[in-house]
Parts: sequence; structure tokens; C-alpha cells
Amino acid sequence: MKTIFVTGITGLLGTNLAHELIAKDFIVYAIVRNPKRYVGKTHKNLHLITMGLWGDYDPYLQLSDIVIHIAAETSINKLNVTDYNTINYEATKRLFNHANTNEVQQFIYISTANTIGYGNRNRLGIETQQIKKPFTQLFYAQSKSKAEGFLQQNSDKMIVTILNPTFLIGAYDSKPSSGKIIKMAINKRFVFYPPGGKNFVPVKDVVQAIIKTLEIQKSGERYLIANENLSYQEFFKKIKQLTNGKQILLPIPIFILLFIGHIGDFLRLLKIKTSLSLTNMKILGVKNYYSNEKSIQQLSIKYTPLDTAIKEAINYFKMKKNK
Repeated sequence: MKTIFVTGITGLLGTNLAHELIAKDFIVYAIVRNPKRYVGKTHKNLHLITMGLWGDYDPYLQLSDIVIHIAAETSINKLNVTDYNTINYEATKRLFNHANTNEVQQFIYISTANTIGYGNRNRLGIETQQIKKPFTQLFYAQSKSKAEGFLQQNSDKMIVTILNPTFLIGAYDSKPSSGKIIKMAINKRFVFYPPGGKNFVPVKDVVQAIIKTLEIQKSGERYLIANENLSYQEFFKKIKQLTNGKQILLPIPIFILLFIGHIGDFLRLLKIKTSLSLTNMKILGVKNYYSNEKSIQQLSIKYTPLDTAIKEAINYFKMKKNK
């Protein structure tokens, strides 16, 4: 029975991962700033430790065979790259070094597809492609890319595996995080959508990928965990069909998004935190599509229909609302 040290267990991915790990009888030590934020299943083998990423986690690393590092600063309203580097790079570097000192066997890092160059439907983005604009200007992507670089440079010290999931969809999105895009569309009369698109992946597919990587012996590999490439219009049409909704879908022209982005940049110059920025608006205009071929071939991932994940997310939000 292996022991696993996990960060970020209170989020969408972390909660779903916890369920799978305890179902497979792993012993799990998970650091959490506030244990009350964990909304998942409990188990005698799941130990929630009240601690942040800068705490003294060595006693738990000494007991652990594997580290799964999910925790990250993902908000889009921070003003400086240092706001992201502190958590996404410096804390990752610290955790890896402590894991190495404590002779942990494997370090699994959950990054993002944003660090990989996207493609289009005719030529999808793959793991070897360099990050592209506008993501090169996104502080979040910069910090995650920096952490990936550190881990790859030190992949001779232990088995390092980097997973690059796309946009996660599924149940137990308690914040919500990525699930906001679904809440934008359900029970709404009008739904406004930008001209871009992205790859959507069920959170359970990412959990499946993590479980598969527990058996990997080759260090330094990156894997895109990606499922369905859709424009935002196509995605919202899916939700409309799955909910038998009567939403009216209305496009937002790119020039309006860019105008809003300039306003956001002005507010940021005034040191006002806002999710609006020219970079964020440009991203909404890009169709960033990715391939999952490597993960299918090397990890034997069997991807599930995106419709299933959307239904699970919608049912979860309904259940929370009715509580």
C-alpha cells in the first residue's frame, strides 16, 4: 500500500482525486489551509493536515512514496507576476526539494495546457510545441512554465511526471472554479459567448491520468490531458441541448472584448485588482485546441464523453442549490 502526499485537495481536481485514491486503498496525507473547505468523501486512510505550502510538511513526506502537487494560484485578477511565482514556482520548488531530501520516489506535477503551444482543428497542439501568444503574456502560464522548467532540469533526482490538463469539467467544483462557465449558461435567458474556443476535459479523465502515472518509471515526461475541442458557441449549444434549455446565444465581437481589455489594463495601472485585462480578453478570442494522442498511446487513457462530465457538473450545482 503506497502513501501519497497531496496538495490542492479541496479543489475540483483534488476532491475527485481523493475519491479515487481512497477507493484504491492508498494512504493519503493532504495539506489544506482550511479542512472545512474539503467537501468530498472522508475515509480512515485520508488524513487532512491543516497547513499551507510553506509549512513544516517534512514529517509527512518522510512517510510518503509519491507527491501529487495540484495546489496553484489560478485567479486571473492578480496584478504582478510575483503574485503567481510565489505559489506556482517558489512553493513548487520548495516542495520538490523537501520531497527529494525525504527520498520520495515520484513527483507528479499538475500544470496546465496553457504552457504548451495550441493549434487549430487541422493541426492540434502537442507537447513539444512552445507556448504561444497571448499565453506568453499570462502571468499564470509564465509561472507554471517556470515550475515545469525547474522540475525537468531536476528530473534526474526522482521520477518527475508533468500533466498538462486543459479546461476541467465535472462535479465537486465547490468554489466554483472552471464550473463558472456552466453556471453562466444554466437557467439563463441570454448567454453571451466570445469568438474563441478551447479544449474541455472531464475531471475524471485527469484523475485517470494521475492514477496511470503512478506506474510510470520514465522521468521528465509531459502529457497533455485533453478531450474535446469546441468553440465557446459549440460548448454553450451543448449545455442548451443537455438541459433542454431555451437560452438565446449571442456572440460578443472581438473588438468589444479588446475595448474592455484596455479598460481593465487602465484599472490595473491604478493598482485595482480586476479579472479584466487585454491579455485575458485576447485569450477569449483564441481557439486554443490540443491533441491527446500521446496520453492515449503512452498512458492508455480511455477518454469519456464530455457530455457526461457536463451533466455531472450540472447535477452537482443543482444538488448544492437544493441543500
